[in-house]
Amino acid sequence: MSAGPTEVGKKWFMRQYWRLQQSQSLISMGFWCVTLTLLIWPYVAWRFDADTEWLGIPATYIGLASIAGMVLLTVLLIGYIYDQFLSLWKEHQNVIIERNPFATYLLTPRDAIIIGHLSTMLRSMHPDDERIKAQSEWMERWLASMPELEVFERMVTELDDRLGVPVPEFTFLPDGAVDAARQSAAARGSNEERA
Repeated sequence: MSAGPTEVGKKWFMRQYWRLQQSQSLISMGFWCVTLTLLIWPYVAWRFDADTEWLGIPATYIGLASIAGMVLLTVLLIGYIYDQFLSLWKEHQNVIIERNPFATYLLTPRDAIIIGHLSTMLRSMHPDDERIKAQSEWMERWLASMPELEVFERMVTELDDRLGVPVPEFTFLPDGAVDAARQSAAARGSNEERA
């Protein structure tokens, strides 16, 4: 099934946005070097005589290039210290994960389907094990809360459209959960159209 013009436009825009983000660090480094070099130059210009040349290059250019090189090395040194010794990015990632409900207590639809099938398989492989039964029941209670989420509704409607076949009622979800998600998404869509 092919993507519509809106999806193609969104994808194109997001690709351009991603490219801007990727080039941002290089562009920022260039701006840092140019700006700080031009801010520092008036304080050290007296050391570099414009008439003097080193290896055929005017001393002014060597002075500007050496300031830019020192700025670049300073920024890289700060980045190295930040990465190797402070390791603040690790804590930043921990905070991102802690604040993401899908990394802590909610399940993405894909994870819910995987866990649901694993629970069903465990239960069928060990029908007499009470611990596995208890764990499977616990997982199924957790899974039963997932169809109420908007992300589950979106998964159902998107896969209905993309595959051309309705998402089936999964045995590990409450009866009618997938159909209820489909109806809820349709009601949400009609409410948004009216607004």
